[in-house]
Amino acid sequence: MQQANTVDELVEQLIDVGRTAVDRGLVLASGGNLSARLPGSAEFVVTGAGTWLDRLRPQDFTTMNLDGEIVGGNPKPSSEWKLHQRGYRVREDVNSIIHIHPQHAVLVDALGHPIRLFTLDHAYYVKSVGRTDFYPNGSDELADTAAEEAKTHNCVIMGNHGCSALGEDVGMAFRRAMNLEEAATATYRALMLGDTTTAFPEQAWRSLHHA
Repeated sequence: MQQANTVDELVEQLIDVGRTAVDRGLVLASGGNLSARLPGSAEFVVTGAGTWLDRLRPQDFTTMNLDGEIVGGNPKPSSEWKLHQRGYRVREDVNSIIHIHPQHAVLVDALGHPIRLFTLDHAYYVKSVGRTDFYPNGSDELADTAAEEAKTHNCVIMGNHGCSALGEDVGMAFRRAMNLEEAATATYRALMLGDTTTAFPEQAWRSLHHA
């Protein structure tokens, strides 16, 4: 996925991510929301309330600023707009946030197990996983606690709810979301086999790189 330079290009990338996320079973229907910061701006686009992620159209996006004001597009943003707004406010390096409800990541966390990173891709893209307890969707508590975790993690699990993945562009944010769920699936399978300790080799973290 190439770097987007215009609002229209960002929206098209988010539309593609929404369709792919549903196709891969990472989310059902409208169970998630997507956003991207506008190039060189203190504004971001976010999916509208109740929009199905595999049926997104350009008119389904709301444009907001970092003060939480609607400045264009769909007049009713996702109820989770604060999750995106607070994330951008604490991470100037982040230009996209992908919030989805992947079943294995949520399940493993709900069962009280940490999501383990097993592969080079898991380690390189996810690196570490933050988490919050359950808070009502759309609440200040959820947005603020997730933003606090996002200061030090690019992937954050929200207890009994979903996850957010942050990136310098839409492609990287979605890549992290996919690798987080793959790591969660691998963790679940390891637990089914009775393994509670295996993970990416500790000594390999020091020389971690990816082509």
